Amino acid sequence: MAGIADALTGDENGTTISVEVTAGGKKELFPAGYNAWRKTIGCRVAAPAIEGRANRAVIALVASTLGCPAVSVTILSGAASSQKRLHIAGISKEEVLIVLERSVS
Repeated sequence: MAGIADALTGDENGTTISVEVTAGGKKELFPAGYNAWRKTIGCRVAAPAIEGRANRAVIALVASTLGCPAVSVTILSGAASSQKRLHIAGISKEEVLIVLERSVS
């Protein structure tokens, strides 16, 4: 997936991922494409965007995909928006990139 690394930022505590969420779908999928213009990775969840359900589903799906506990995933910004920044504690940018690239192959 060309450019996917542009949606990731690493630091000493983990990795920040820029995602664009589609809520209320039939199928859950992460990664669900890459938006080069916004530099975001797509994320589709079945839960509706009501009362934080979609946010909880995003956290669970991202954690499951990356093989980390859900408590390691936090929403830094965009809790009320389809565009979010997620922080994954304890996983390097390189590790996240490997998992995401493997997921799309």
